[in-house]
Amino acid sequence: MREPSPSEDLQRIIESANRLGIELDEAEAIQWLSALAADQGDEIVMDDRAGVFGHRVTMLDFSPDDLEHFRRIGRLVEFQDVPGVVETALALSGSSAQSKIQTYPGDADYFERINILAESRQAACKILADLIRQKARATRRGPNYQLTEVKFGSYPQDLVKGGRPVSKGAPVGWAPEEIEAGQIEAFSPDGQPVIFLWDEAAVEPGWTKLDWVIADPPRGTLANASNMLDVTWEAPDGSITPLDGYLDPYFQEVYLEAESVPIFSKLAQHVSANALDEYVVQLEKEVGKYLVKDINYGKAAKRMYNVFRLTGRYEEAAFIRELFDEPASMLYQVWSLIRTLDECSQPGSSIDIDTVRAQADHLLVAVIEALEGDEETIVVRHLMKLRRSLDNLQSGRELTAGAEAARAEVINIVNNFFYEKMTALPAIRGYIDQVQKKGE
Repeated sequence: MREPSPSEDLQRIIESANRLGIELDEAEAIQWLSALAADQGDEIVMDDRAGVFGHRVTMLDFSPDDLEHFRRIGRLVEFQDVPGVVETALALSGSSAQSKIQTYPGDADYFERINILAESRQAACKILADLIRQKARATRRGPNYQLTEVKFGSYPQDLVKGGRPVSKGAPVGWAPEEIEAGQIEAFSPDGQPVIFLWDEAAVEPGWTKLDWVIADPPRGTLANASNMLDVTWEAPDGSITPLDGYLDPYFQEVYLEAESVPIFSKLAQHVSANALDEYVVQLEKEVGKYLVKDINYGKAAKRMYNVFRLTGRYEEAAFIRELFDEPASMLYQVWSLIRTLDECSQPGSSIDIDTVRAQADHLLVAVIEALEGDEETIVVRHLMKLRRSLDNLQSGRELTAGAEAARAEVINIVNNFFYEKMTALPAIRGYIDQVQKKGE
C-alpha cells in the first residue's frame, strides 16, 4: 500500500525547515495533521493510564513524561475542595500542557475551575476572597518557593500606586505584604491618600490569578508557577454564574485528576457556543501585544501556534510545532531566567541569587550543547555577559547598569532568533506583517 504523500503546503514547510536546519519528521507531521483534521467524535478524551483528560486537540500535544513534576508543583498552587461549598478542578495550561512539542517550556502554568455553592453571589464572592487570602498567606514563602503577586479585584477609580498611574477597572495586583495587611495604599490623581480594602475587591473579583517563583533543586533551576482561576457561583436552583462574567473555554487545558470529570462536565455544558471564536479572538489580541507593543517573538509564536491549530491553518501550526521541538528552542527559557532575575532584584525578595546564577549556568551549558556555528557564538557571548553581571548582585537589590544592559542584549538576541525562524515560512511572515501593520 502506497504511503500518503505530503501536500504541497506541507512540502513547502519541509523545505523551509530544512533550510533552517530544523529536523521535521515528515511521517509524524502527516499523522498529526490528519489527527487534527479528522472528525473523531468525542471532544473530550481521557488518558486512562496517566489519569488526565482534556480537549482532543490539546491532548495531541501532551506528554505524561513530566506529569509527576507538574503534579508536585500543583499541590502547592491548587485550592482544596470544601464539601458542599467549594468544588475544584486543576489543569495544566499554556506550554505546560503542550509538553510533547515544547521540550523546553518556560513556566509552570495552571488553570483551576472553582465552583462555589452559596445562597447568593455576595456570599460566593466572600467565600472566594477568604479562600484566596488564606492560600496566599499559607504559600507566601517556603524553602523552595515565594509568592510574588495575586490578581484580585478591579480598581474603583483612577489612582497612583507606587508612583505609577493605574486606571479605573484595571485588575488589581496585590503584593504579599498588601494581602497580609488586607489593603492597598495609593493616591488619587490630585494627591489625596486612598485606601483600597481586600473586602472591597471581593465585590467584583474580576480576573483572578496567583503567581509564585519556585526553586527546583534537582534541576538547578527556578520556575515561574501561576494558577489562573475561573470561578463560578452555583445558586440553590442549580444555575451557574461566572463571577467575572465569562466562563472560560477548555481548548488548552489538561486536567490532572480523573476525579475532576464530574465538576468539569457540569461546568463545560455552560460554556458559550461561540467559545472557540471568542478564544481565538483573545489569542489574537495577545499575539498583537507581543508583536507590536511588548515585543516577544517567542511568546507570540506560542500563541500563534494555538491560533493556527484551532482555525484550520494546520500547515503553519505544524511548522511552529516543529520549531518548539528543536533543541534550539531551549532559548525560550531565557524568558524564565529574566523573570526570576527581575523577581530576585525586588526589595525584600527571598529568592537566592545563587539559584539564579545556577539557572544561568544550566542554560549556558544547554545552549553550548545544542547550538552550533555562528548562532551559538552570538548567543553564548551574550549569555556569558549576562552571567558575569550576576557575580556582584545580591538578592533584594536593584540590577546594576551592567546587568540591565546585558539583560536587554539577551532579550534582543532571543527575539531575533525566534523572528528569523518563524518568518522562514512565507505564510507566517505574511501573518506577522499583517498583525504588525494593523497595530501601527
